[in-house]
Amino acid sequence: MTDLKPIMIAVAPNGARKQKTDHAALPIEPAELAEAAVQCRDAGACMVHLHVRDAQGGHSLDVQAYQLATAAVRDAVGPEMIIQVTTEAVGIYSVDQQILMVQELKPEAVSLAVRELCAGPVDEVRAAAFFAWLQRENISPQYILYSAEDVIRFESLRQRGVIPGDNISVLYVLGRYTQGGASSAVEVLPMLNAMTSDVIWSVCAFGATEAVCMLVAAGLGGHARVGFENNMQLLNGEVAMHNAALITQVTERVASMGRRVAVGSEARSLLGF
Repeated sequence: MTDLKPIMIAVAPNGARKQKTDHAALPIEPAELAEAAVQCRDAGACMVHLHVRDAQGGHSLDVQAYQLATAAVRDAVGPEMIIQVTTEAVGIYSVDQQILMVQELKPEAVSLAVRELCAGPVDEVRAAAFFAWLQRENISPQYILYSAEDVIRFESLRQRGVIPGDNISVLYVLGRYTQGGASSAVEVLPMLNAMTSDVIWSVCAFGATEAVCMLVAAGLGGHARVGFENNMQLLNGEVAMHNAALITQVTERVASMGRRVAVGSEARSLLGF
């Protein structure tokens, strides 16, 4: 058999909105996030996408909370697994607050929603300065895109130098934060068609079709992000016991799509760490 192309699998173990009432095994505290990261690393994840919460369990971009969570995860998983934080606003944080958090925390990787951080022309000077700072600080960004329109805007920003660099990672989001919100793999096609430049692309998907969407992405040359943030159901309809179960059902099937699971060191190389 010829060598299979590695696929990076990231886990998004908690997200900004779900609570223990949604699933008792939802990891929120640093120790819980660390345990989940180890389980998911062992199941095949090379990256963990972290959200932290405030004292009431709400979404937070608190720098100290991130420091505690990332330290706990790093101590548990060792040096290879990539730790990515989010700047997601969730209708709470301003662009300035999002940027300030990243500048104070200086994480190794961060996800950035283009429609939040650079919604229109008036935001471009500030966004360009921030994106250039990320590059100087060797912080790996992943640009979050929700639609073909977002992709077209991203392409414009990249062509005009607002988004710098050659080794650029994007995440295509399939589905929405709506009731039922199940995704279809065909949703990725308009975004792939709108992207004319070379990028490293991943998908995440809402609902029980998550694993199917990941396998379609794998077959098309993309990468995967799975986890309780977007879905808690297995392909057989059962509720997953933990995040690692969602990782496993993808890792067990990617070979059929001509792929093998990337380890942490390979992911770091692919992303230009």
